Amino acid sequence: MYSNGYIFRYAAILVVLAAAFLSLASVLLKPFQERNKAIDKMEGILSAARVEGVNANNAIPYFDKYIVDEQVVNAKGEVVNSYTQNQKDKAQAFNLDMKVELYNKAHNKPFQLPVYIAEKEGQKIYIFPMRGTGLWGAIWGNIALSSDLNTVIGVYFGDASETPGLGGEIKSDKFKDQFIGKKIFDNEGKFTSIEVVKGGIQKLPAGDRIHGVDALSGATLTSNGVNDMLKNVLGIYLPYIEKNR
Repeated sequence: MYSNGYIFRYAAILVVLAAAFLSLASVLLKPFQERNKAIDKMEGILSAARVEGVNANNAIPYFDKYIVDEQVVNAKGEVVNSYTQNQKDKAQAFNLDMKVELYNKAHNKPFQLPVYIAEKEGQKIYIFPMRGTGLWGAIWGNIALSSDLNTVIGVYFGDASETPGLGGEIKSDKFKDQFIGKKIFDNEGKFTSIEVVKGGIQKLPAGDRIHGVDALSGATLTSNGVNDMLKNVLGIYLPYIEKNR
């Protein structure tokens, strides 16, 4: 029979070894995890700009090819950092965390936001990251505007835990493709955002349908989350957009 002291020491050694192994694995895997997160982020940015053929294997060279500037913008819409002003490897925009920056904004703290500028087929495209809340958790995405900073080129959405087949459909091409060609300003230059309309855009006056898309059937709260995300985050970018229109 083993004594209680022996059993305790044996268990303690196992716990220490297991903790050491997990800690080592975490340290060794972190660079790969960070790289995968960066690649996923690049794919989302390029997807909004509708760059075709992007995947995990080519996201980095495609990002370098199409993204010609990464800007950091303050609350006044002023560019405070850009890799046209600094070397590309010193660009700060990619490292900004939208969750943190929007939290700072909500708590009246200084904040900064990233803007990505792509060039595709001779056209300049502005890409704005977004973050909001769906039914079960966080939702996020990117919206790409043409050089007029009004017309939507494309969008990308992601979610943490929306219901597959319902709210999870924000990631589907059927939902995203509705945004192409929509406008975020009306004919008088007033900011409208893009409205996600429950029951379909046929409920809107004919002249307003250029500012709306159909909500997801059976996913009202997720649709509302996308609607609020678009309006709120684009509203925060509005000083920058208006400076550059």
